[in-house]
Amino acid sequence: GLISTFQLLKSKAVLKDIGRVLGQDFSTMNQLTKLIPPPKQGVNFSIEQALKMEPKLAEKYEKDKETAKIIDLGIKLENLTRHSGIHAAGVVISEGPLENTVPILVDEKDSKITQYNKDDVELAGLVKFDFLGLKTLTVIKLAVDMIRKRPDGKSKNFNISKIPLSSKDKNPERAKQAEKTYQLLKTGKTIGVFQVESEGMQKFFSEMKPDQFNDIVAAVALYRPGPIGSQMHLDYIHRKHGKAKITYPHPLLQEALQSTYGVITYQEQVMSVARVLAGYTLGQADLLRRAMGKKKPEEMAKQKNVFIDGCKKNNVDEKIAKNIFELLEYFSAYGFNRSHAAAYALISYQTAFLKAHYPTELMNAILCTDIGKAEKLSHTIKECKRLGIEVPERM
Repeated sequence: GLISTFQLLKSKAVLKDIGRVLGQDFSTMNQLTKLIPPPKQGVNFSIEQALKMEPKLAEKYEKDKETAKIIDLGIKLENLTRHSGIHAAGVVISEGPLENTVPILVDEKDSKITQYNKDDVELAGLVKFDFLGLKTLTVIKLAVDMIRKRPDGKSKNFNISKIPLSSKDKNPERAKQAEKTYQLLKTGKTIGVFQVESEGMQKFFSEMKPDQFNDIVAAVALYRPGPIGSQMHLDYIHRKHGKAKITYPHPLLQEALQSTYGVITYQEQVMSVARVLAGYTLGQADLLRRAMGKKKPEEMAKQKNVFIDGCKKNNVDEKIAKNIFELLEYFSAYGFNRSHAAAYALISYQTAFLKAHYPTELMNAILCTDIGKAEKLSHTIKECKRLGIEVPERM
């Protein structure tokens, strides 16, 4: 079965909805909601917090009766459920009919959808999976099919799974191919490259200058609001290029953190630190990772004691152990799953490789999958012109 999601009335959305119902015009409500401060580290500010933080909003509330009415209603309705939707990737499996375990609803396609959200379905005993569909996989397949049909016949056995990932490959030709791919990523001219199309990501890559696959994995994990807000991405770049000293919280942690220049980037690194320093088993380390992700104070207090006791047995000073635990706690808010980042990074590299070596086939495949999407097509056609690839006006 599928899983329901519930959209909440957050500060800006609730004010806009109330304004619409009360007959306010769009531009007036837009001006009002612009006074709500933007989210900090992914957390939205409530209307009451905004009134304390933004003097202009407080003044409007005091002087304008209509604004005061909208805001007062907004405070009452904020965080109520607005509407339900369907989780983009979540699927649940039950033993026997789904309706025997949880309440369900049925959509127009006769799909069964749980009336519980993704967390509650697990508490109810259902097994949840996330299946993520990526259009880019279709793009790669189409491009590979075209490459294999090249008239010269040289690429008929081309296999995207066997492309070189390292510019230090023992085979000089393969090393050259990888080097050309990394050169493309360094330029930031990466329209058509999975995950590296936005201006921000293009800038990040041109500053990072990736020269190994690990850099792309780190980029996927670091280019998110949390790590960027705490400047982690700049720490990585500066340490990589020798502008900042590479340091480790403890000498024993060099092996776990050297692939990211001492910057704790992945959830798996949090687990490695716990294993190396505090003698955690793999299972215990995973429980620590989950506890840090959920941020339950009582669970964290328990974990902190276990961590410090484990460190003591490993002759690590208690003060250092406390500092490292707090460091892990801080970074766990930004930590990304490395295996997920690596899977995405591989697709990014594969599309970069295709753009570097087979740009015509890649751009053709992108155009084929975006048929009917005028804005995306014009964006891709513009890039084709920059590359000198001719696109017929009528296909």
